Amino acid sequence: MTTGQGMALLVGAVLGPGMLVLPHLAAAAAGPASVLAWAGLLVLSVPVALTFAALGARYPDGGGVASFVGLAFGRRASAVAGWWFFGAVPIGTVAGALVGGQYVEACFGVDGTLAAWLIMIAAFAANAAGLRTSGRLQIAFVVLLVALLAAAVISAAPHADPANFTPFAPYGFAGVAGAAGVLMFAFVGWEAASHLSAEFADRTNGLVRATVVTLAVIAVLYLGVSVSSVAVLGADMTEVPLTAMLELGIGAAARPVTGVVAVLLTFGAVNTYIAGAARLGAALAREGALPGWFAKGGEPGGTPYRSLGLLAVLCLPVLVWAVDLDLLMRATSACLAAVTAAGVVAAVRMLPAGRHRNTAVIGALMSVASLTFCGVYLVFPAVLALVATVVPAAGARRPLKKGI
Repeated sequence: MTTGQGMALLVGAVLGPGMLVLPHLAAAAAGPASVLAWAGLLVLSVPVALTFAALGARYPDGGGVASFVGLAFGRRASAVAGWWFFGAVPIGTVAGALVGGQYVEACFGVDGTLAAWLIMIAAFAANAAGLRTSGRLQIAFVVLLVALLAAAVISAAPHADPANFTPFAPYGFAGVAGAAGVLMFAFVGWEAASHLSAEFADRTNGLVRATVVTLAVIAVLYLGVSVSSVAVLGADMTEVPLTAMLELGIGAAARPVTGVVAVLLTFGAVNTYIAGAARLGAALAREGALPGWFAKGGEPGGTPYRSLGLLAVLCLPVLVWAVDLDLLMRATSACLAAVTAAGVVAAVRMLPAGRHRNTAVIGALMSVASLTFCGVYLVFPAVLALVATVVPAAGARRPLKKGI
């Protein structure tokens, strides 16, 4: 996998369908001060993203965060971290597909549930075709997606009104904290690329370069959308702010364009998470946290069809019996926030003294503190941790790999 393909997959993981609804939800919680929550979580993303890139470059493995945690704290901790990610993917990908489906229904009149099914099927098909095919598709989608989001910000900019930023913080710090809790869904994702670290042609620098470029792209897009949505629409903005911004900028063409954005955002995130989780499932099976039968195809360059099939089976009931979308998004955020915290804490122990470890310490402190924003939804990672301790170990185990 090239650096460009890796960057596209990573952008897709972080820049998910939450962008369609989160500006409205954050502004409702904090008013114009929601831009502080966006900026604060971007600051958190820098040490976290760089830490995962450093770990991935030093310990390339399809197990990603689970492998890092295992090297630092042992096999049982590895299984728990792995299940946090693996168990969150069926919930989170379906939630994302449903968000995209709702926009497709509003923009094109296609049944939203059917659209969600089609998005999920397309992502599984792309991954079954192999990571190179998936990566090439992702590059095309990400380039178009970034162009469309930039168009929304630039075309709406002339309609900005400074008065929309007053009063700036009507709900005080509590409002900003509440907005940060909602926005966590938009900032988890950096750990997804760690599962693909062994797939880069340049294992030493490929993931690091992809991460740095992704950080720059995400910072520009998130700050652009968050600030312009408040400036143009005000804190009491519509539930579909991107559509409203595009309508101001380009008129009647906004609805079909927003529908395209929704599909691109959704497919990008679902595609990346399925790619990472399929390889994680094979790694978990290799280490005994899943039946060993699922380990086949998890080697670098392979396609873990059995693990991919297991994910499809787990996604099916969530699609059929999908509950409240807000619940699915918050449950996913809690699980992935727990994965992020575990990964950066492991990095403090695994990385050599110096710049990378110092970055990991900062990321660990900030990540653990951010777990408080998840509140009662931390029950979901708690349940998955219990599952990780009761799933019977099956198949041969091999020693955890040492760094290269």
